[in-house]
Amino acid sequence: MKNTFTTLLIPTAFIALIALLWAGLGRDPRLVPSPLIGKPLPAFELSRVRDPEMTLRSTDLLGKVSLLNVWATWCVSCRREHGFLMALAQSGEVPIYGIDYKDDRAAAVAWLDRIGDPYVASAYDPEGRLGLDLGVYGTPETFIIDAKGIIAHKHVGPITESVWRDDMLPIIRGLKENVVSKGEVSATPSPLPQGG
Repeated sequence: MKNTFTTLLIPTAFIALIALLWAGLGRDPRLVPSPLIGKPLPAFELSRVRDPEMTLRSTDLLGKVSLLNVWATWCVSCRREHGFLMALAQSGEVPIYGIDYKDDRAAAVAWLDRIGDPYVASAYDPEGRLGLDLGVYGTPETFIIDAKGIIAHKHVGPITESVWRDDMLPIIRGLKENVVSKGEVSATPSPLPQGG
């Protein structure tokens, strides 16, 4: 009797494991919620891509709603997304900060020089340590960071016009309205002084 139970248990457990793995492969990784939503952006201080003597810190993102875009020159989807990021940067809707993930600095500088630089600043993460802290498992990934440095949203994959319009922009505008209505931090830059 015991031998029959063991004989049935092992194949049944194996089939159940295969079924779970098969079901997991069919899921869209973009729909997996990030455990970091609602939590502070991990503290970091990394050298900048363009100027290694300067750093980009997590605290640089405080005081305004911003995007943190994880990218790399070897990433095909990042190339597809880049034109949209350039237009978004020119619109002034939200500042964009970059994390150059597991990349070569010289290649990254050349890439930004050649196709444009949408980033206020881009940090260099050659070993992917910050990417690991952010739960990055591919590029591009983009985070919406609120004015207090809290991760409000994570988007996996390239940002397209429809993703921006339908998913990200409503969150950003809501965060900006929340900041302004509470009077905590201005979500819009101060006007430039005139004269003198």
